[in-house]
Amino acid sequence: MSRLHDISKTKFNDIFITLLLLLLFLLINGPSSTEADEPIYSPFCTGTKVTPNGTSFETNRKLLLSSLPSNTSVSGGFYIASIGIPDVHGLALCRGDLTQEECLNCVNNGSKRIIDECPSSSSATIFYEVCHVRYSDVNFFSEMVYAAKYPTRGNLNNKSSNNSYNWNSTEQTIVGSKIYSLVLDKLISEIVSEAPDSGKMFSAKEANVESTSSKLYGLGQCTRDLSKDKCHQCLTQAQGDIATDDGNEGGFVVDNSCNLRYELYPFYRVQHLPGKKRRAITITVSISVLIFVVLGSWAYCRYGKSKRDHGASQIIMLHNNFGGPNPIELPPLRNAQNDEEISPDDNKELPLMDFITIKVATDDFADSNKLGQGGFGAVYKGTLPDGREIAVKRLSRKSWQGLEEFKNEVILIARLQHRNLVKLLGYGIYGEEKLLIYEFMPNKSLDLFIFDETNRSQLDWETRLNIIHGIARGILYLHEDSRLKIIHRDLKPNNVLLDHEMNAKISDFGMARIFGEKQSEASTRRVVGTCGYMPPEYAMEGIFSVKSDVFSFGVVLLEILSGKRSNGFYLTEHAQTLLNYAWNLWNEGKGLDFIDQFLIEFASAPAEELLRCLHIGLLCVQEDAADRPTMSYVLVMLGSDKSIDLPQPTHPAFSVGRFASGLMGQSSSSNNLYSVNDLTVSNFTAR
Repeated sequence: MSRLHDISKTKFNDIFITLLLLLLFLLINGPSSTEADEPIYSPFCTGTKVTPNGTSFETNRKLLLSSLPSNTSVSGGFYIASIGIPDVHGLALCRGDLTQEECLNCVNNGSKRIIDECPSSSSATIFYEVCHVRYSDVNFFSEMVYAAKYPTRGNLNNKSSNNSYNWNSTEQTIVGSKIYSLVLDKLISEIVSEAPDSGKMFSAKEANVESTSSKLYGLGQCTRDLSKDKCHQCLTQAQGDIATDDGNEGGFVVDNSCNLRYELYPFYRVQHLPGKKRRAITITVSISVLIFVVLGSWAYCRYGKSKRDHGASQIIMLHNNFGGPNPIELPPLRNAQNDEEISPDDNKELPLMDFITIKVATDDFADSNKLGQGGFGAVYKGTLPDGREIAVKRLSRKSWQGLEEFKNEVILIARLQHRNLVKLLGYGIYGEEKLLIYEFMPNKSLDLFIFDETNRSQLDWETRLNIIHGIARGILYLHEDSRLKIIHRDLKPNNVLLDHEMNAKISDFGMARIFGEKQSEASTRRVVGTCGYMPPEYAMEGIFSVKSDVFSFGVVLLEILSGKRSNGFYLTEHAQTLLNYAWNLWNEGKGLDFIDQFLIEFASAPAEELLRCLHIGLLCVQEDAADRPTMSYVLVMLGSDKSIDLPQPTHPAFSVGRFASGLMGQSSSSNNLYSVNDLTVSNFTAR
């Protein structure tokens, strides 16, 4: 009997807890006012007629629309994308007060229904009360062509005419009155003025109608591909069309680019409630949260282990349900936010990758997959569903000034294609998350070899010389051979990655600057880079040019030859800096004493080649930038053996060591390299 009592008690406890949690959920969330099962109009099917089945357009349309729900919901309620040849362009916008789940559900409904009802249309738009979805074979991003539509009261989910809101006699009296019209006009004008300047191009406001207990609620919103001026223009036109003086209790105008609405009831989530009502809700939520925390702690202790065991499978389930198509097939980047034109060839292979896919690939950014940590964020190893290994750079939020700078950076890297540059496979923007997805380099970075006593023995002279040539070819491509003239500004062994055959690939363009075709140098008050690799004119005066990268290359070359860090050499027993040490031994005719003894004793490296590379390194680190060779001439010297007489180097830039000592301790990465972690990203001009 006691055992039966225990079983009954256990079942009762489980039922009680389930009911209590359900009650708490309802208390905290309340009834949803964002039902979006039915559109307020049937889809507007426009454009030319297309064959619905078995065509490239149909394939691209389905792929595009299937990517909209998850990407819109994780991107703050707005998303634009383009895909394929022929191109299909798509847009989804959720009302600014929606939760991520509500946004996903609404866009998911729209993306499916728009295909069902417009199977043969090259363009279409579907409007719900809380979201809209649009696609077209014509690029409509950043364009504003006002074509307003006016949902009737019967089309709205919250229908005051259907008694979901009951007017009192006072409200029936004031509607259409002069005071009502004045308050309404002021409310709409404030919304039209504020929405373009807000982060989401969204404004929701309420206003008291004087001498009554009535309130007016209004909302305005634009698609975020518009400029502020175009958003204001669209809302202003909507303001002129919205019904404010016809005796109606509400008005609603929707357009492809903006929407405007007002009602006598709170049709959106009201964030600021007055007086007693706000205090009552605060107390209710506080008590609910307290109970929820206590119960949650108990539930975690009881069920935590089993839940954790199923964590990975739950993420995979989320991916299958909401993740959309394989990330390598998702729409490529389109820079719709500025006037820079990007041809299809520049970005056709650069996909926007789904966030859930990346989380699954990296095991939710597990520490066991962490490859490194730098000033701009952590890098994780991952494996895509197709088996490809990737490196995911998860940028720290403080490293970037905004979405536009990040997009410009992505566009820059996407345009660079060279065997000695790390290839960018994709990118991700999910709210405040910003991710860069690169090809995986199994041998990681050069610094892990040349500065490690054990790993250094894996780099014989032939391998090191091949790495030196690879770095030089990569920098030459940036300076002279790419369509953009690019100054890297942060070349160092940490940013030289090695593939499975130990070929060098330059990475990390977070500090890169783009020069015009005829531009030779620039200056900045924001010095960025890593101490020990910056030339004196840049470190002390902020002046940089292609010769800045030549200097950094020279430092890296000397480090490869010696196996010693430039950063850690300041004021050692040998000399003031690594450059000074190399210069002194060179002048004394003891250049081989500078060389890593492994190369001489075990690798049988030719002494003449070693000394010639030391000579080239000293030419690259000369104090006067004008004396340093170009990267094209560096490659000529590296490949010439004795056929070209090398000029005599002048004094290297000793000031770098003194500058570095002053910055030590200000910011550091895990490998004790001291960096100035400002970020400068430029708009660029192609050559």
